[in-house]
Amino acid sequence: MNVDELVAIDVHTHAEVSIRDPKEDLAQAFEEAAEKHFRQKQPRPTMPEAAEYYRQRKIGCVVFTVDSERATGRKRISNEEVAETANQNSDVMIPFASIDPAKGKFGAREARRLIKDYGVKGFKFHPQIQEFYPNDRNAYVIYEAIAEAGLPALFHTGHSGMGTGMRGGGGIRLKYGNPMYVDDVAVDFPDMPIILAHPSWPWQDEALSICMHKPQVYIDLSGWSPKYFPPQLVQHANTQLKHKMLFGSDYPWITPDRWLADFAEIDIRPEVRPLILKENAIQLLKLRA
Repeated sequence: MNVDELVAIDVHTHAEVSIRDPKEDLAQAFEEAAEKHFRQKQPRPTMPEAAEYYRQRKIGCVVFTVDSERATGRKRISNEEVAETANQNSDVMIPFASIDPAKGKFGAREARRLIKDYGVKGFKFHPQIQEFYPNDRNAYVIYEAIAEAGLPALFHTGHSGMGTGMRGGGGIRLKYGNPMYVDDVAVDFPDMPIILAHPSWPWQDEALSICMHKPQVYIDLSGWSPKYFPPQLVQHANTQLKHKMLFGSDYPWITPDRWLADFAEIDIRPEVRPLILKENAIQLLKLRA
């Protein structure tokens, strides 16, 4: 990946459609509810299609699946498929993996194998969909494998667009999304970079405090149109946390086109914009030699 040729790096994109396995009907109800929440009906691209989308825009992207098989019964897109496809499109794609923390030592073995054999560059956790508190000690054995490799762990925080408006919220419990549970992880793994995904409403102030307090914690700005960012998030992005904010879209639920257009309209200082759009991600992901 030649980062100097890219205009931005999107640190939060989803692999939604496998090119190896048929799509499951279990996903349809969640997808329809998500479209209503995000107010955008967006085709579900395969990963090669997504790579071409990003290539045309000269944007790099971090791509991952979510391992929620235990909690939801939905078969995940394999981490191997994600990594292999990303590696085939390495001019624009960076592979992250996802492992259910309940897999414990077996999950740690998978993490080490994916790092060694597939060049995975980080790991995605979704506490609400995977039904776990980030500070659950059962997850620590997987964090240990990630920390050994010096790779980042990305945690969904705040509200969940998935399940919004569905009966019983689609079974998703919002409590797992409180970023304060990640604060314990940041204490116990001080050398493992951590990304708090999304504006963490209704716990935005907690996320900002953690990011300010813990040197290795970052915030990605995915999942919301920037025009809806809380004022304190914009304030800290412009000042104390300008080196710790990352562009993320949540593609395909929010497209980079929409996110970047709205980002251009909010009050972010000119010298801060390139940090958020690209430079902070380059430093965090060690993309520049």
